[in-house]
Amino acid sequence: MNPRTILARTFPPGSPALRIVLRHGEQVAARALAAAEKLRALTPDRAFLEEAALLHDIGVVLTDSPGIGCHGEAPYICHGVLGRGILEREGLPRHALACERHVGAGITAEEIRRRGLPLPERDMLPVSLEEEILCWADKFYSKTGEKRPAEKSLEEVLAGLRRFGEESVARFLAWHARFG
Repeated sequence: MNPRTILARTFPPGSPALRIVLRHGEQVAARALAAAEKLRALTPDRAFLEEAALLHDIGVVLTDSPGIGCHGEAPYICHGVLGRGILEREGLPRHALACERHVGAGITAEEIRRRGLPLPERDMLPVSLEEEILCWADKFYSKTGEKRPAEKSLEEVLAGLRRFGEESVARFLAWHARFG
């Protein structure tokens, strides 16, 4: 399985969106693999972690996100669920779940109900070590059209997560204590 081939099949060839998602995935993969190295005694699945990092944002192709060159109909917050569907059709159920569970710092069914989010009402929280590492690493990078977006500071990450609520901030800080 080659994540880059899957991305190339999913996004328009040579599109800015493909370049942006791939660059973002590479940044997330590098940070995730560095965290996995620190946790080597827990034997994280490094190959899976790298693949999932490259594929975790595949669902943005179906969202209305013109700033990154995506012109679908769904709101951006749906990209994890949409990506899950794409990766399940690719025969990658484990990657699909990681994709769905990386949004925010994970989202609970209660948070979805309380905030009226356009998502299925189910828990979408990282459950494996690899999913937690991926979700944590992802928060340090944005998908932008810039040549090489800067890494976010911890303060910037926390400010972004506050819109998801203090539960998300607490989950992230627990991961940061382990992986950062």
